[in-house]
Amino acid sequence: LRCFRFAMKCLRWATGMRAAYALMTSARLQRAWTGQRQCAVLVPEEEEALIGGVSDPREWLTRRVSRSLEEEYGGGPALVTFATKFEFGDYQCNAALALAKKVGAAPREVAEKLRERLASECPRMEVEVAGPGFLNVRLRDELLAEVVEAMAVEAKPVPARTKQRVVVDYSSPNIAKEMHVGHLRSTVIGDALANALEARGHEVVRQNHVGDWGTQFGMLVEQLSSGGGANATDLGDLVGFYKAAKARFDVDDEFRTRARQRVVALQSNADDETTRLWRDICAASRAEFDQVYRRLGVSEALEERGESFYNPYLAEIVEDLKSRGIAVESEGAVVVPDEDDKVLIIQKSDGGFNYATTDLAAARFRATDLGADRVLYVTDAGQARHFEQIFRVVKASGLVPDDVSLEHVPFGVVQGEDGKKFKTRAGETVKLKDLLDEADRRARE
Repeated sequence: LRCFRFAMKCLRWATGMRAAYALMTSARLQRAWTGQRQCAVLVPEEEEALIGGVSDPREWLTRRVSRSLEEEYGGGPALVTFATKFEFGDYQCNAALALAKKVGAAPREVAEKLRERLASECPRMEVEVAGPGFLNVRLRDELLAEVVEAMAVEAKPVPARTKQRVVVDYSSPNIAKEMHVGHLRSTVIGDALANALEARGHEVVRQNHVGDWGTQFGMLVEQLSSGGGANATDLGDLVGFYKAAKARFDVDDEFRTRARQRVVALQSNADDETTRLWRDICAASRAEFDQVYRRLGVSEALEERGESFYNPYLAEIVEDLKSRGIAVESEGAVVVPDEDDKVLIIQKSDGGFNYATTDLAAARFRATDLGADRVLYVTDAGQARHFEQIFRVVKASGLVPDDVSLEHVPFGVVQGEDGKKFKTRAGETVKLKDLLDEADRRARE
């Protein structure tokens, strides 16, 4: 596994995904932990007999702490938990604080004795005393690397009892923008889920719901058409071009109006020039996305089904919902009222459609045309409310049959140390290719 140690650090730093926790829950690692000869890498050979068939590292650690407390102090609660923060490691042990008063010793003194015992019994864990007497335990990267390698060599997936056709919607970058570090989670989690489902025998359809439709394309096409230069389709140029167009869109009322008219023209396929420029923009972005996917090892089976693909179905979806009495007109727009007095807008007052309309059409297409039994949407947790509304509408309207499972697979937003969305010092989102370049550079060093 090429440069796995550094990859572990990159995952911990760049995505906040506790890679250790994810690995520790896998069936392959559980077998490794029990000390089978082909993958007995967690503890020295002479320690295997002490594991006693325990298949959970946390449980193993708890037993070790309990045994040490029994031998040193006559017993006490182990209090081993998952670490609450990244800097605390993978596990925490608070036994010393609870036991100190009982035995008449300082908490740090008790903690230091436990640290020495654990460090000597399992050198593949880093154990340190912190604060008034906490024990922080971190699984070494070398250990995780060996376990993952063992898992890969002898992996034997358990076949699913009932085979399904599963659509996995993941990655979903925006056309005319570069992929940023926030796309890493959706891409790798989605691809991993698809791989796991395929390994169990399910028929998997991987779909990339790229953002290739909407107001941003109206402003980009209008910028190109009104002096930006119709040949500026290299992605590097497009990123700067996008910023210039957005700045103009924000302050120029006439430009904003024309941009919105371009969107309507694009959606209605009413203007050849608008469509041609839009296709050029999409092609330039697509080539850049493919480079990133190849570097990440994403399956070539990932099929682009962007928002534009569903454009022919949008008007039909709106009319269908209106005829059923589910959607109503409100201040020139068409909306679906919600139970808590909020609305889901499915057609804007200018006649244009939006993200919600596209998702309604996509859900119906996947259930009927693709024949999906199950659809997974791998996006950040911030979209949970949106998908809750979409799922409710398609089920209530019959756009998606009741026996088709629609599931949002949420993950946390990538954040910096300030707890806000992760950005560069210049205030811009970190580009994914820059992260990969830096990872590659450090690995080579």
